[in-house]
Amino acid sequence: MATDTPRFAMVAGEASGDLLAGLLLGGLKARWPGLESHGIGGPRMAEHGFQAWWPHTKLAVRGYTEVLLRLRELLRIRREMGDRVLQERPDAFIGVDAPDFNLGLETRLKAQGVKTIHFVGPSVWAWRSDRILKIGQAVDHILCLFPFEPALYAKHGIGATYVGHPLADTIPMEVPRDAARAALGLAPGDTVVALLPGSRGGEIKYIAPKLLAAAELMVKQRPGLKFVLPVVPGLRKLVEPLVPRLAPTAGVVLLDGRSHEALAACDVTLIASGTATLEAALFKRPMVITYTIHYLEWLRLRRLQLQPWIGLPNILFNEFVVPELIQQKATPEALAQGAFDWLDQPARAAALAERFAGLHRELRRNTAQAATDAIEKVLAA
Repeated sequence: MATDTPRFAMVAGEASGDLLAGLLLGGLKARWPGLESHGIGGPRMAEHGFQAWWPHTKLAVRGYTEVLLRLRELLRIRREMGDRVLQERPDAFIGVDAPDFNLGLETRLKAQGVKTIHFVGPSVWAWRSDRILKIGQAVDHILCLFPFEPALYAKHGIGATYVGHPLADTIPMEVPRDAARAALGLAPGDTVVALLPGSRGGEIKYIAPKLLAAAELMVKQRPGLKFVLPVVPGLRKLVEPLVPRLAPTAGVVLLDGRSHEALAACDVTLIASGTATLEAALFKRPMVITYTIHYLEWLRLRRLQLQPWIGLPNILFNEFVVPELIQQKATPEALAQGAFDWLDQPARAAALAERFAGLHRELRRNTAQAATDAIEKVLAA
């Protein structure tokens, strides 16, 4: 490997993976300006010269039902991706999240002598503890976002480095509330609720209707509330028809992306479980976490879950610091009441913001540089 021109193959699925991979590539390019990267990714990665063989949207599937419907296509893409990587022989393969896709690919590549690095430790600590054996066979090193993870992997002989969370580096410690409100056309004195139903089509199907129905209930009780709903590019056509049907008087404003502005501007958020809940915590915002999936999928996951929390803020604090309304508990009435509880208890919300500020400081580790340092060690090994 030329010291300034390493070549990396990468796979990132969905918008959150593309965001993380883009931040990582920024650090890698700072270390190695001439590096080349290619594989599966999205626009955030493309900003750093990444060449996408397939778009990251190809991996945006939700739950086993959707996976089964697209299994043949996903297996074909994974096989062809592996073939191309083995032909190209990059200095390393970096899988960014998407463990169901990446672990199998990494196992094949590692067996053929390609160094494999996984960015974002698979959630063995939340559920799917059976993955730990697969991980050892698949990866040479894991870049962990959370401080408790390396010790967990070390128990099983898996190399891991805590690199902090890149979102903690990019989201400011002091929330730009007024600037965000001005950018979104909101007044400083407005009471603002952000609705974040998720970034996948399946999440829009199951979660967005409940959030919109909750908004309609809330505005009937308290006229004058403002609602913003960031929409991932490509999903607007799924969301738009729901608004007049489920929230005709709520005045919900759909935003093209701009989730960070929505979180900075809001007083409370109703939010789907996932990376967005950590973003909300880093913006020090009170939230009600929700999630709904197909009933059979829920039964399967409930059997596998090893702890009572699914939201990242609760997992990281090891307690219910924010409410979770999951599956049948996720009614519009319960969601609306959860939001009102935060709005009506400003001291409680302020105390939560202080705890989130401490979490922000803990996760702020200049992730791009820390990850690049760890990757450089793997390349030199």
